[in-house]
Amino acid sequence: MGIYARMRRNFFIYQGCTRRWLAQMGDKARVAWRHIIMLLGFWLPATRRKKIERWLRGREEYKKLERCDWVLMSWGKSGRTWLRVMLSRAYTLKAGLPASELLDFDNLKHQDASLPAVFFTHNNYLKDYTGNQTSKRHFKGKRIVLLVRDPRDVAVSQFFQWQFRMRPNKKFINDYPPHGADIDTWDFVLDKDAGVPRIVDYFNGWAQAIPELKDVLIVRYEDMRSEPAKVLADILSFTGTEVSAEQVQEAVDFAAYENMKKMEQESFFKGSGARVKAADKSNPQSFKVRKAKVGGYRDYFTDEQCEQLERMVAELDPVFGYGSQA
Repeated sequence: MGIYARMRRNFFIYQGCTRRWLAQMGDKARVAWRHIIMLLGFWLPATRRKKIERWLRGREEYKKLERCDWVLMSWGKSGRTWLRVMLSRAYTLKAGLPASELLDFDNLKHQDASLPAVFFTHNNYLKDYTGNQTSKRHFKGKRIVLLVRDPRDVAVSQFFQWQFRMRPNKKFINDYPPHGADIDTWDFVLDKDAGVPRIVDYFNGWAQAIPELKDVLIVRYEDMRSEPAKVLADILSFTGTEVSAEQVQEAVDFAAYENMKKMEQESFFKGSGARVKAADKSNPQSFKVRKAKVGGYRDYFTDEQCEQLERMVAELDPVFGYGSQA
């Protein structure tokens, strides 16, 4: 290779690295700016502060949405962390990266351009920035993996997330019961802003949007539990990353329940913050990876309460395969 060809190649490598660095710094700068704004606005009324913070968080998410290769959409506590770990291991195996690298938007893509930037979202702030309160049109043109789970199991798992892991400000800006509220599991799952009613509405909103968005793959948590390798392979194929069957199986084994619990106890993943880390190692209910049980909600309620929840879940669109309509 001649000197000019080498110079030209090095220039494009430098240019690409510079663009990625600027984009990354932009993400961090937006987060830092949000914290500064909220600090300066401490004197504002609570409702005004909530509106400002949700708009700022929505802007941060929208900038990532613009740059991502595909979107992983879910409601909280639907198995996203487990899927993130499986994807991370599949990608790191493909690229020869350390197993301790946890996928966080474009961090793996910075190390290997063949890997995707994956935007993880619940779509709970984007609407505040885009103004699309019910429409999902800001996702048009993006491949979307829609991860769903039985709303009854989701709501129970969210109760423990709310009780032991969720920060007070997150509870406030997302309309969860206030920090320190004296409510039990049953009260929580019936809450219109946090429990089964809101989750059912969320899923039904996505069912209505799928025909318009078109490029959507529905993934059920229950199917991941029964056939994790098949589901992971389907996701990788849908999102455009070629990974061998052996690498898929190794990723599944790596993210097995007992190993996930062990990694959480040991804070195995570097730079993951509280994402895969126990809030209190002496309290099993405070772990991110708690029970991973299908139908576990039945352990907390009477037969009559379970029948009431069944009637609520029957309102779900049958496309998801839950409730009596399925």
